[in-house]
Amino acid sequence: MELAFYQLTSAGDREINQDFMANLINDDYALFVVADGLGGHHAGEKASRFFCQGLLKSADTYSKQMAQNPVDVLSAWIASAINEMERLFAFDPSANNAHTTCAVLYLDEQQALTAHCGDSRVYRMNPRQILWRTQDHSLPQQLVNEGKITEQDMALHPGQNQLTRSINISNAHEVEIGWYPAMQKGETFILCSDGFWEYVKPAELLQLAEPASGKDELVKLARLAVFRAHGKSDNVTAQWVRRR
Repeated sequence: MELAFYQLTSAGDREINQDFMANLINDDYALFVVADGLGGHHAGEKASRFFCQGLLKSADTYSKQMAQNPVDVLSAWIASAINEMERLFAFDPSANNAHTTCAVLYLDEQQALTAHCGDSRVYRMNPRQILWRTQDHSLPQQLVNEGKITEQDMALHPGQNQLTRSINISNAHEVEIGWYPAMQKGETFILCSDGFWEYVKPAELLQLAEPASGKDELVKLARLAVFRAHGKSDNVTAQWVRRR
């Protein structure tokens, strides 16, 4: 697959960047992941990093199986990554308090799959519209689904950080997996942590799908997200993927 790709991450206004991102692009498939760690004393930082490392470690094994039962294979792939997290956390007292969200995108010529847990997101866009985004596992998302708040209210809702699912080695909540038709030429995917999407409006996000957009626009929106947080920015991480 011929893809254009950029990524960035920033600590924002936090002392530690607990986000982590990874990617693997080759002739047969591409894998992208953003993870947002949760937990003090560097626990969240380790959780996000270990999860991403686990995905990459088992990529060769599971990518070869994606032609048949891709949803089940990706689910097993995620489980393998969590097992690797547990191995890397061995004898670490912070392990039980270490959680992470995830936003995962797998692409090949036949299909596109997502896996997500928590409030890190995957967006699919063309130059005209945001086609869809993954649905957060959070209290504000539940309120949106129930019609009690609007999509625009989510970022400023007092329960914004209340997740209903997260990944932890001792209590691994189910990761939601989606299967979609293959990525078309000119389409754009965005993977991001909540520090990015909270302060970027949908119309601004759609700028990243314009034919001439790329790294400069991604950097601009990331800086805008930090600026709008008025000194209280979370970590900001985003990956931009387009099929040429």
